[in-house]
Amino acid sequence: MIQRIQTLYLLAAFACCIGCLCMPIAHFMSSESMETADMYNLWLVSEGQHLFYFCPVMMGILVITSAFVFMDIWFYKHRALQMRLATFCMILLVAWYIAYGIICYMLTTSMPATWRPHWTAALPAAALILLYLAFRGILKDEMLVRSLDRLR
Repeated sequence: MIQRIQTLYLLAAFACCIGCLCMPIAHFMSSESMETADMYNLWLVSEGQHLFYFCPVMMGILVITSAFVFMDIWFYKHRALQMRLATFCMILLVAWYIAYGIICYMLTTSMPATWRPHWTAALPAAALILLYLAFRGILKDEMLVRSLDRLR
């Protein structure tokens, strides 16, 4: 299981999703009062105080994606299911970026602030790329198994 390259890709994608869950993903700076706030997946934090609680869409998407990627590692004997789960996780990560853009847009229009993404906002994109690479590895294994079945 670990000797397969797609397992390493899935482990790295899992680490990227967990890393994005734990760190701030955006930074807001108010133009009027010069206050700063960091945006996490679930809330906005300013000077150690929770300012605003979002609907937990972004956190929910990342938690579900992390759980599915972790489960996907253990489905190495069921390649078709593993490919479907990897595809579903890629779709969820695209949905996370859509929610991220919508929430950042809504926050910048509701309060006069400038918005700057943190480097951790790129972690789901890295996980997306790693999931695609894992999908290709799983597909390559499936094609190899099918070609060996034809030789029998």
